[in-house]
Amino acid sequence: MNSKGGLWRWLASATLGCAAAGLIAAGPARAQEPEPRLKTESPYFFVKSDDPSVDQLPLKATRVDVRISGVIADVTVTQQYRNEGTRAIEARYVFPGSTRAAVYGMNVRLADRLVTAQIREKQQARVEYQKAKTEGKTAALLEQHRPNVFQMNVANIMPGDDVRVELRYTELLVPQSGTYEFVFPTVVGPRYNSPQSADAQAKWLSQPYLPAGQATPSAFDIHVDIASPIGIKEVRSTSHTVEVTEKDDRHAGIALAAGGGAANNRDYILQYRLAGDRVESGVMLYRGDGENFFVAMVEPPQHVATAAINPREYIFVVDISGSMHGFPLDTAKALLRELIGGLRPSDTFNVLLFEGSNRFLAPRSVPATPANIERAIRTINEQGGGGSTEIVPAFRRVYAEPKASPDVARTIVVVTDGYVSVEREVFQMVRQHLSEANVFAFGIGGSVNRHLMEGIARAGMGEPFIVTKPSEARAQAQRFRRMIEAPVLTSVKARFEGLQVYDVEPPQLPDVMGERPVIVFGKWKGEPQGQVVIEGRAADGPYRQSIAVEGNTSRDTAALRHLWARHRIQSLSDQEAQEGGDRQRAEITQLGLRYGLLTQYTSFLAVDKVVRNPVPSDAVGVDQPSPMPQGVSNLAVGATVPGTPEPATWGAILVTLSVLAMLARRLRRQRAGRFTA
Repeated sequence: MNSKGGLWRWLASATLGCAAAGLIAAGPARAQEPEPRLKTESPYFFVKSDDPSVDQLPLKATRVDVRISGVIADVTVTQQYRNEGTRAIEARYVFPGSTRAAVYGMNVRLADRLVTAQIREKQQARVEYQKAKTEGKTAALLEQHRPNVFQMNVANIMPGDDVRVELRYTELLVPQSGTYEFVFPTVVGPRYNSPQSADAQAKWLSQPYLPAGQATPSAFDIHVDIASPIGIKEVRSTSHTVEVTEKDDRHAGIALAAGGGAANNRDYILQYRLAGDRVESGVMLYRGDGENFFVAMVEPPQHVATAAINPREYIFVVDISGSMHGFPLDTAKALLRELIGGLRPSDTFNVLLFEGSNRFLAPRSVPATPANIERAIRTINEQGGGGSTEIVPAFRRVYAEPKASPDVARTIVVVTDGYVSVEREVFQMVRQHLSEANVFAFGIGGSVNRHLMEGIARAGMGEPFIVTKPSEARAQAQRFRRMIEAPVLTSVKARFEGLQVYDVEPPQLPDVMGERPVIVFGKWKGEPQGQVVIEGRAADGPYRQSIAVEGNTSRDTAALRHLWARHRIQSLSDQEAQEGGDRQRAEITQLGLRYGLLTQYTSFLAVDKVVRNPVPSDAVGVDQPSPMPQGVSNLAVGATVPGTPEPATWGAILVTLSVLAMLARRLRRQRAGRFTA
């Protein structure tokens, strides 16, 4: 049968099948009152009101000040709200943060008055905020929706008010291949909210967006100061045009260059190296009032390629949904050309394309011959991007595929922008199937969901990769190949000789897949003395490195208190995501309250003592729109889904699906002939 004839038969059969399904479904449906279509809480386009009394864009500016001292970054984010309307408003704004941020402070400035926020249990904070709002007091509530997504609510901003909200967080900068990188995300990408998600009704997912290409009137500026005990070299930004001022060889200031265009529609990425390409290994100590903290950072051994590689199977799970349309999908294609094109002849591979549905390119994994690689790349290049982002069914489909042989090591490579709300469900699935495959995550685009990428990598014992432009594809593919040839260090353990330690994080060290240092947090007591010993197995034999605890403690390392708690909370959150439910809620809440940190169960609340709005019931709520991330099209916004079908409709759908599945199997058999076993 030729392909043209097969296509006509397929279309004719599919049409008959759909018609039959429609007839079957039509009867019972008419016997009932029509149900309104349900709408998921999905992103939407911002439409400015014609009412001049309400300021629809109260966020006027965001300024970020970063001080990097050694390997610790301390960040102050100032959001300036001003009400230029004639009615009191409540401003609501969803914004991103670093996945590694330990948010430890918030202040609100009202003219010359300063209101310091307090940490509260999340529900208690909401109650107190609502009370202050209805009393006519200016109040600010900061909540965490994801480790990298926050929401600010500011109630009772009066006409003419100028309100400045300051957030403070700290994070540890972990070098990779000798390069330090500081990332400040500026925009939360629109999330596809699957109806099956546990967060399907979350309000924050319905935040408004400006259409692609429309700049926000809100100003953005960022300034970074770097101070290092070792000489600094090669300061650069891969995302923005910057001006670097070298104060001396150990201090540098970095500012946005004038005339660089919009700066708040993508991640701000700053990289630098130290003289001699050294990594700042060592032990930092902090002696607190009641507890002492430390962090040990040990540079990993050099990567050594192994000669013998076991048979490997790769399954590439590729997002071709609407948000990937255009630039992100073009970047993904460039990446896949490098990844698939670099496979060994002894490897086998398959590709699963997914959006609202999913499909394999071949019924089973095929050898990585030049002909099969060329056919796979040609098929991928034909994709245009459209539809929703059902990533959980895609993973489910992959794990249902049997291996060709139990001796084959399977690696799953997921390529996506990560604009979904089902992170928790994905982490749980990956962890449940950890014995079946390692999972590596490639985030594509200028403002990807790094929380999803890093979480998949942790759950799947892989590594996250971020590719912001096609020119980075080759380097990231080469980095991936170096990792999968062999881990840098396995069976990694940390011993402490002469130093009394406890509450060490993480309790068990993972294999070192990339060229990142081994990081160990913990508490200590007694005298700061002894040494930290890191042991493991490298490709060329046993590995051992010791670092002396020199006894030097410093008040400058007070951030270790927050960083230790942040890592402990992350461990508990990962465990909770894998187990389901909220079993770790009590411990996470206790850590948040004790160490003054923002978590999924704790929030910051600031309440002015003065009643400023005499008629608070007349205030209106305003959702501050976000710019569309650079390179993301309007196809990422505005998805709706129909309501749950009635039983008769399900029957009709099953009939149709049966027909289509039969035809699809026939087509797959035809397509399978294009790949060679």
